[in-house]
Amino acid sequence: MSSSREKGRRGEDLAACYLQQKGYRILARNFRCRAGEVDIVCETERTLLFVEVKSWRVLPRDALEPAIGPAKQKRIVRTARYFLHRYAPPSEWGIRFDVVFINPETGTIRYIEGAFEAPCPE
Repeated sequence: MSSSREKGRRGEDLAACYLQQKGYRILARNFRCRAGEVDIVCETERTLLFVEVKSWRVLPRDALEPAIGPAKQKRIVRTARYFLHRYAPPSEWGIRFDVVFINPETGTIRYIEGAFEAPCPE
């Protein structure tokens, strides 16, 4: 991989394939608004998933939590709220925030379902 941008794009492509193999339907990739960006928005069994993808060569367990810190979580949640406002899924659907850690060179994936919770609306 020559650049971090290419590595990130490759990681997102692999993560999207992984999610599709799990039976998830991709609704959006790199969804952006003024609040921030969500790498992948997908759905499965009446649940909307907002997925952050982190491409790393090494996936040490002690480095995972700091990679998606409170500030990053807040931006993802704000972006997810905008997506929900704009596209209004059925009210009975659930919402989940997942993280995919991926090594784009080897294809190694660590998938964390429900990696963090959204705080109460501001």
